[in-house]
Amino acid sequence: MPCLVRFAFIATALVISAVARGAAAAVCEVGAYRGPSGDFVVIVETADTAKSGAWRYSFRDGRYGSTRGGPVQCVEGAVLVSGPSAPAARWPRIALRTTATRFDSGGVVLAGLLIEPPDARARPPLVVLVHGSERTPWIRRANAPYLLAAQGVAAFIYDKRGTGASGGTYHQNFARLADDVVAAAGEAKRLANGRFGRFGLFGGSQGGWVAPRAANASGAQFVVVAFGLVVSPLEEDAEQVQGELVQLGYGADTLAKAREVTDATGAVIASHFTSGYEELARIRRAYGAEPWFSRIKGEVTGDVLGLDETTLRGQGRTRLDDLDIDWRYDAVGELRKVKAPQLWIVADADREAPSARTLEVLEGLRREGQQLEIAVFPDTDHGIMEFTRAPDGTRTMTRVAEGYFRLRADWIKQERHPPYGKAVFPYPQPGRGGR
Repeated sequence: MPCLVRFAFIATALVISAVARGAAAAVCEVGAYRGPSGDFVVIVETADTAKSGAWRYSFRDGRYGSTRGGPVQCVEGAVLVSGPSAPAARWPRIALRTTATRFDSGGVVLAGLLIEPPDARARPPLVVLVHGSERTPWIRRANAPYLLAAQGVAAFIYDKRGTGASGGTYHQNFARLADDVVAAAGEAKRLANGRFGRFGLFGGSQGGWVAPRAANASGAQFVVVAFGLVVSPLEEDAEQVQGELVQLGYGADTLAKAREVTDATGAVIASHFTSGYEELARIRRAYGAEPWFSRIKGEVTGDVLGLDETTLRGQGRTRLDDLDIDWRYDAVGELRKVKAPQLWIVADADREAPSARTLEVLEGLRREGQQLEIAVFPDTDHGIMEFTRAPDGTRTMTRVAEGYFRLRADWIKQERHPPYGKAVFPYPQPGRGGR
């Protein structure tokens, strides 16, 4: 599932490349590099860096890619950055302060890394990054902490339990993942003691479920959520099915029937595949022959419909429900408990975390008095990614939207330097980000 399984905070990496004047190839160093204009680029590893020598870059404006034939090449202690019609310029590495650590969370040892701006005497904000659903490690691969640190925000990351250098078993139990965030917050504050100002959390995708749950217990003074949801995992599945059918051109009659389908599959899933089969069988008889039925995907409904009842009863939990997910998780209830100001950054055309219902709920919570600010990036998909669309509707991601990386750092620092690309703020902005 994108918010549950597929997506991870958007990680970047670079490819080893020959440098100017025929010099020997230099191994890229993970970190941030600043140019003469003040702009910067971040370099991190990919999963196959050790095997292929492949790395990628991320600019502050959202451009990313590989140095193999691209505008960024690695040299010792710096990168060479070329413009469309300009010679390569040397951008030196920013002297970020990094501190590796290991810490305990409920008997599981997790590996963490604190990344601080060069001038910690300025007491920058400190933020713990809250994982999405990725199964991959973050240390040396996640670009977000370096993007934040290069903009004056201290960032703490850790490998999710069951990944990378961390112990434990990978799962998606939001309550226990929130406990890991609380432990990470304690460790981050210990390492940065005396060198930070405000403390908060930043979560993307699935982190939008976990960060609010951890906010109060971690002592967060602000919370930022990007491309997350304020619905349950089952509601996410249902909304995605609706969106897919709309994209295929189906109308209200079909959408109403599809809602019956996701209600039935949701009941089976929420029971952990122990009940709900009579209603699911009725739904199959009623709609199984209609052309739209076989085109349903969603987060998990399509997988359920692809298996017969015998298989679902015997193998459903093992195949589709082995991550200890609370399928009816009360995201709204958890959000109501958050005491800290929040910024929600929404991808308007998000197919993996459909935004319409989340925006409705956030508006309602604002009316209830929650300190919520909302930014919407139009024409972006999950990850605040811009895209091109083929005639058949297939999307090709092209870049992260300009303004997104600046917005999240500025809001954390309680600054404003608009415009933030095409970002729209549907409600009046209450002064500076957070209080």
